[in-house]
Parts: sequence; C-alpha cells; structure tokens
Amino acid sequence: MSDAAPLVAGVELGGTKGLCTLASDTGRIVDQHRVNTRDPTATLADVRDVLAGWRGRFNALGIASFGPLDLDPASPTYGQIVSTPKPGWSGTDLPGAFRDLHVPFALETDVNAAALAEGRWGAARELSSFAYITVGTGIGVGIINRGQTVGGYGHAEAGHLRGPRISGDDWPGACPFHGDCAEGLAAGPSIRAAHGPGDVADDWPGWTRVEQALAMLLHNLFLTTQPQRVLMGGGVSEGRPWLLPAVRDRLLASLGGYHTAAALAADPGFLRPPGLGDQAGPLGSIALALVARSAQ
Repeated sequence: MSDAAPLVAGVELGGTKGLCTLASDTGRIVDQHRVNTRDPTATLADVRDVLAGWRGRFNALGIASFGPLDLDPASPTYGQIVSTPKPGWSGTDLPGAFRDLHVPFALETDVNAAALAEGRWGAARELSSFAYITVGTGIGVGIINRGQTVGGYGHAEAGHLRGPRISGDDWPGACPFHGDCAEGLAAGPSIRAAHGPGDVADDWPGWTRVEQALAMLLHNLFLTTQPQRVLMGGGVSEGRPWLLPAVRDRLLASLGGYHTAAALAADPGFLRPPGLGDQAGPLGSIALALVARSAQ
C-alpha cells in the first residue's frame, strides 16, 4: 500500500507515559500525542480521547503495553495486565477498553512490539531472527524467531535471566523477585542502588558488574534462540558508547569459541543500537496495528 492508504493507530503504554500515534503503513507518522500514565481509568480515558479525535481516519489499532500481560487467546483473562508492581493496574482489561471502536485490534508487550518495528523499518529489516533489548528502568527483551515473537505459557521475560557473576562480586542485586538477575544487576535503579547518590561516572568500578550481567544475558540468548543480531538501547547505554563493545568482548570470552562464536566474532555488527531510536516503541504499536489489519 502507499501512504494514501487508510491510516492505522497505535498506543504505546508505558509506566510513566503513553504515546498515541497515527501513521501510514510505511511507518510515516502523521500525528502523535503524549498522555501521562496515571490510574487505569484516567489514563485509558485520555487515550480514548486522542483516538476519538482521529475517528474515521484509522482502520486498525495496535496496543503495545508494559506488562506482564496475559497473551493467551484461550485464557479468560486474555489481554489483562497481570501481577504488575504498578499500583492499581493489575487486572486491567486492555482489549475491553477499546472493543467498542470496532476496528481490528492487536496487543503485545511494549518490547516485543518495538522488536517488530525494528524488523519492519529499523536495524533488523533483512533478518528473520533477532532480539531487541532495552536497558533502562527495567530490562526488556523482545525476541523474534523466524519472524514470530517467542512465547508459550506466557511471554518471554529474558531480562530476568541469571548468569555467572564476576569472582568476588557479592552485591545481592536489586530485583525484588530474583535479586541478582540481569535486571537486578544492570537496570537503571539497580545501578543507582549499588552506586548511591550522585552521577555515575564512566570509571565507576561497578560498571564491570553491569557489563558482566548483560553479557551473560546475551550468552543465554545466543545459545537458546540464536539471534542473527541484537539491538541494545535504553537509558543505561545512551551516552556510553563504550558499553556495548565491552559487553560484546565479555560475551565472546564467555562463549569460549563454542558453536557459532566464531561467526559472531567475525561480525562486528551483531550487537548494535536500535535503528529507530526513541520511535521504536511508538512504531511498535503501529506494526501491531498492521498485523491486526492484515489478519482480517
């Protein structure tokens, strides 16, 4: 289709803000509005107000939401946000909030949707298997394998994988569920908890812990889902161009030449920043809307 084709709408629903996007099927953004994430009733009312202003201009809707989400279509609680630490949001029925719009609808986690956008328009366009990782308030991992998101009983939560620690590093980690998983060691709040008040300088010794945790996350990914590329972004890596190369070196050392390690070592671009920057999330919701429309 061309940009003259009917538009689609998407909502990226995050823990602190949501972005409503109106776009073409080529990813050209026509309009975009921010809403603040408050309680579910107020937040979803704000989103509906934005969508009402676009009524008649879009024919499919994608929702990319923070989670965890129930994504099993056979489940009686399909589409609900489940067991989230965000107060008041557990049990929120996302499909129910938009069903009366009477347009095709698709729902995914925000990180899986961003991965789909990177595959459609970003730094993974030519690939069928890749991963998108955002390291910020938490660690989200969107895994695409042979063109499909990875899931089963639930969606993947690879940000909570564990791996070997650096010898002598016994900081317990900050994840309330697992302590020293990747998120508990390398997410922004974990870094602040370990560092204490003040700016975190590039020569802070704790960065070795962060590098190790991220490298072990990648070690597990490469030996299970075999991504052709990993796109890693988020607030922790922004402004720190040395971080990804350091993680890459630790990963290759950990793989020890096993299996596809030689191919990775010969490919300097297998670990790189996302191609869509801060629009990966909003365009993820648009990618979902296109999936919903094509399924009709």
